[in-house]
Amino acid sequence: MATDNSLLGKLASVLPQGYKFGVHHISTPPTKTEPLCSAPPGEREDKTYGEDHFLAISIDPREGSSKRASPGADDVKEAGPRRPVLVFAIEVFIFTTAWQTVFFVSKADSTGYLQLLDLPKGTLSPIREVASTFLKYLLEHRRRKNIQSVVNLFARAQAQYLFPGSVENKGKHVLDDWGLVRWWCRVLNPLLEGSKGKLWGGSKGYLIVPGLEAGEMRALTPRTPESAANWIVGHPMDKISHYIAEYDWVPIRCLIPRYPDDPKSRFRDELDEEASKWKQDMGYWKSVKTLDQFWEMMAFRQECSSGRLTGFVWLVFDPEAPKDAGTEGPQTVSPEASFGSPLPQATPPRRRVDIASHTPQAASPLKLALTPSKLTDTPTVIKKKKKVLSGAIKCRPPRVKTEHRKQLKPRPTITPYFYWPEEGRGDRIVEESDFKRIVEHLLQLDFSTLEKATASTRRWISEADMGAKWGREVTGKRIPALNFGISSRGKGTGLFGDIPSLAAAGRNGVVAGEGSKSGGPNLLSSSLVRKKVKLEAPGDASAAASDSDVFQTKEDKPAVNVLSAGLVRKKPKAEVSGDVVPQPNSAPENEKPGVNVLGAGLVRRKPKPV
Repeated sequence: MATDNSLLGKLASVLPQGYKFGVHHISTPPTKTEPLCSAPPGEREDKTYGEDHFLAISIDPREGSSKRASPGADDVKEAGPRRPVLVFAIEVFIFTTAWQTVFFVSKADSTGYLQLLDLPKGTLSPIREVASTFLKYLLEHRRRKNIQSVVNLFARAQAQYLFPGSVENKGKHVLDDWGLVRWWCRVLNPLLEGSKGKLWGGSKGYLIVPGLEAGEMRALTPRTPESAANWIVGHPMDKISHYIAEYDWVPIRCLIPRYPDDPKSRFRDELDEEASKWKQDMGYWKSVKTLDQFWEMMAFRQECSSGRLTGFVWLVFDPEAPKDAGTEGPQTVSPEASFGSPLPQATPPRRRVDIASHTPQAASPLKLALTPSKLTDTPTVIKKKKKVLSGAIKCRPPRVKTEHRKQLKPRPTITPYFYWPEEGRGDRIVEESDFKRIVEHLLQLDFSTLEKATASTRRWISEADMGAKWGREVTGKRIPALNFGISSRGKGTGLFGDIPSLAAAGRNGVVAGEGSKSGGPNLLSSSLVRKKVKLEAPGDASAAASDSDVFQTKEDKPAVNVLSAGLVRKKPKAEVSGDVVPQPNSAPENEKPGVNVLGAGLVRRKPKPV
């Protein structure tokens, strides 16, 4: 069976079977933007192009209620027009140069209305699979030969990012800072495990949380057999920069990228402000000298301290080594060449005394190999003579705009600086200014209630394409994998879930082994279920367990432990006959009297006055 490599096909394979979802994918064409990293002193900055991608997933809340309707309900009442509501959205920025491709995950958020589908109890939420599938889709369609790819993000817990008012929805589950860092590591882990030996020469994941020890950061990585070899506690900043392979000393200012709305980018700007203009040109900072010192000071920043954690995650995908590496002549050198010798985490010691007097290389071997020869030659600029106007003045007729033009400026598919295939583009391709307007419009809506969220979704979809209907619909094909440790409402039901319901399923004829066919757990038959032993209590029927008790859970335990009648030992009563009082020795050996009683001969009475 042929595999569908389109975005809809990949999303259908991870969405629940039988449920319909709306997919809205917006992107921008490659546009020249500011470089991520500063160039060393005297070197020209890398030519950088950027793309913006925004994916939104919507559902129809009435579909969940129709699943519970009676068989003849659809025949009586016809389905009305579709009323979608957004449930998840993610924003990704792509930066490409002649050296590498960087995927920066800017924002991701959910509304909490996915529970309206009423998925089977114990079904895992498909949001994590959707985010992982979308990133993997972009990574595969932006892969270039002999070019390194990097996925980067920072995880910081916040109530809402893209959907204002969604925090008021009780169905939204907001993770704390520990849970969010762990969640993103699980989202990115399939990209590492699915790339070995297929498309890339090697791949590694890096995690650093300022303020935590190495052991604490290691606990946040996924618990899979390959995670120990795939994940490294630390940062790859001194390994992914191509300046490291070209120079024997690079200022750390040239190794820290400038991402939009990024904590380390803001710290970098503050360090630039405190240094003088001359030191900035030379790449010096006043207080920070090494990368290790940079991350140590990041732990004291307000965004990474005050009881909150901020995790920084990288995925580095190195290209395959060229087969003709031993031949002479110009070759394309990739940044992975610097991985041959182990590099320390800190910036190597400076070897040049006067950096300003050093003239760096005119162009790198990779840039010379990828740049056409006509671009290397400097063309002769011929100034055109200004035309002198003469004669009668002719008025230019006005142009009336009768239609909405959606044509964009034509751009090539492949250049030495970017790769823009048709398969990796969005349903709506807009300019960068329109993209910002669409995302900013979403931030002005309200998703606090279902009615407001439905109206906001309809308004956002309509105004994103100037009133036209857009987006595509996909039906899930994945059989839901049940997770009995967590219920559909997000509340735990114990390690084995609702065990009485499993026993009831066994009594109804479900045998062991049938659950593995549908991806669920194996259910025990009624013959394998061991019931709780009844307590034989004469005369006390309430102490015995009923026939329906099976593996009593914590919630079913009585508030007070009640002993049966046979286990209760009563205190013997003292027999008093006449003036004879029982002696202390007359009590049983194992039972001490509560009060010391004197004998009749030891009692002295007070004489009565005459």
